[in-house]
Amino acid sequence: MIGNLSARVARVEMTLAVMLAVSITVLILLNVVTRSAGAALYWVDELAIYAMAWMTFLSASAALHFGHTVAVTILTDLLPPIIRHIAAKLVDLIVFAFALAMFWFCWRWFSPLELARHGFDFKAFQGATFNFIYAEPTTTLGIKKYWVWMVMWAFSIGATLHSFTNLIGQNPADKKEES
Repeated sequence: MIGNLSARVARVEMTLAVMLAVSITVLILLNVVTRSAGAALYWVDELAIYAMAWMTFLSASAALHFGHTVAVTILTDLLPPIIRHIAAKLVDLIVFAFALAMFWFCWRWFSPLELARHGFDFKAFQGATFNFIYAEPTTTLGIKKYWVWMVMWAFSIGATLHSFTNLIGQNPADKKEES
């Protein structure tokens, strides 16, 4: 069941990442055209950068599910199969610990419970915590940066799900490779 959930989430992440990759291409082309016409749209640069960050985090999370992460296997290829399996599980455990740490850092950074305690009043939250995450605006887009940083939540939740699925051996992508 968790393996199927991981697979569905990974498909959504990859679909969104592909859509963002297309949007980056369109934004860069729009930037080139408007700059050569002498009517540059300065917000396009910033939007393309944020789209690239979102694309990267979403595809990195999905890569954990599909097993498309970068790995140096010179040492593990020389190990006996049982020790190779143990080493792979150790790597899965380390990735899972990293994903949990990312989730914890997001929790500490965004402080959702503390924000709720202040009635979702950003000013009261800032005054009580000296955490200004919800106040910082983007340079040219005019939106609050926390909307851009929400990708950190998406990544940490997706990475936790996918790495846990890999750790317990429930990843359907692994079973396809074995057959």
